[in-house]
Amino acid sequence: MASSREPVTNEIIMAALDRVADPERGKSIVALGMISGLILRDGHVGFSIEVEPERGPRLEPLRREAERVVGQLPGVLSVTVVLTAQKPPTPAAAQAHAHPHPHSAPGQPAKLAPDVKAIIAVASGKGGVGKSTTAVNLALALKALGHSVGLLDADVYGPSMPRMMGLSGKPESDGKKLQPMVNFGIKCMSMGFLVPEDSPMIWRGPMVAGAIEQMLRDVNWGELDIMVVDMPPGTGDAQLTLAQRVPLAGAVIVSTPQDIALLDARKGLGMFRKVEVPVLGIIENMSYFECPNCGHRTNIFSHGGAKDEAARLGVDFLGEIPLTTQIRETSDGGQPIVVSDPGSPHAKAYLSIAAKVWDKIGGGKVGRAAPRIVVT
Repeated sequence: MASSREPVTNEIIMAALDRVADPERGKSIVALGMISGLILRDGHVGFSIEVEPERGPRLEPLRREAERVVGQLPGVLSVTVVLTAQKPPTPAAAQAHAHPHPHSAPGQPAKLAPDVKAIIAVASGKGGVGKSTTAVNLALALKALGHSVGLLDADVYGPSMPRMMGLSGKPESDGKKLQPMVNFGIKCMSMGFLVPEDSPMIWRGPMVAGAIEQMLRDVNWGELDIMVVDMPPGTGDAQLTLAQRVPLAGAVIVSTPQDIALLDARKGLGMFRKVEVPVLGIIENMSYFECPNCGHRTNIFSHGGAKDEAARLGVDFLGEIPLTTQIRETSDGGQPIVVSDPGSPHAKAYLSIAAKVWDKIGGGKVGRAAPRIVVT
C-alpha cells in the first residue's frame, strides 16, 4: 500500500484491486481482466468492472468493495466505479433493470440528491445549439429570482461549466462526499473540475451513467429549491440514467430555428415523453442576429421554427434568445450575461424564461416519482 507521502498511481490502484476477488470465480478482478478504463487525475479515480450481463444485478457488492478498497488508498479523493456489460442484456435482465423496486433495499443505491426540491434537465437533440449557455444563464436567472440553485454539468464528454461559471481548482472532500464548487451563489459540480480541460473522456456509456449518479449521490448538495442539469446532447445513457434514478420535475428543450436542429429537438422531446418526464417547453436559441452598430436584424438560422414546433407538438414556447457576441463573450469569460449585465434585454429574456419554468414546476413544490421504464 502506498505511504501517506507517495502519490497514488495506476500501479498502486491495480495492486489494491488485485485483492478484490470475484465471489463466483474465486480469483481477483485484476487477474480475470475485469478492470477497464482506469482514469486517475489529481486523486480522482474512475474505472469500470466488466461483467457478463446476466451477472450484473447480483455483483453490486463487488462494485462497492472495489470502490471501498480504492477509496481507502492514501491520496485518493474520490472514486467512480461502474459495472459494464460487453453484450446486450438478456430480456430478463433488462426487465429487472427497468423495474427497480420502489423502496430501496440493503445493497441498492442511495437516493440521489434527496434534499433538492426540484430537478430540471436542460437538453437538446444535437450539439452546438447553445444548451450549456442556456443552462448556465437559466440557473443564474433562477438565483436572481430568489431561489437556492444547484447546477450539475452532466455533459461528461464536453464539460463546460468550470469555464462558463468562472470556476477553477478541485472540489474539496470530507472523506465521504465532495463539496460542490460555488460561484455567484450557485453550487456547481462538473467532471471538468476533476479532469484537465483538454483531456478527452474515453468512457463507455455505462461509465458516463455511473459518473452522473456519483455526482448526484456523493456531492454534498444540501438543501436546494432547484437543480438545473446541463445534459449531454442526444438521447442516450445519461438521459435514461436521470429519468430512471431521479424524479425529474421536467425538461427544457433548447433548439435553434433551422429544420435540422428542430428534427433532433423533436427526438429529444419524444424521449422525455416516453419516459414520462414533463416537457416544460422549448427555447429558441440563436433566434436572430441584430447588428450592434446599425440595428439591422438578420435571421441567420431562420426564425420562429422552435415556436412553430412547440405549437405543433403541444408544448409551451418559453422564449427566444438572440445570437449575439455579448452572450458568447460573457460566457467564455466566466461572467454570464445574467450576472454581468442583468439589465440587458438578453438577461431579461433569461429571467422571463426562468419565471415561466419556476411557475411550471409548481414553485418547486411538485415532485414526480421516477418512471417505471419498460425496455422493449
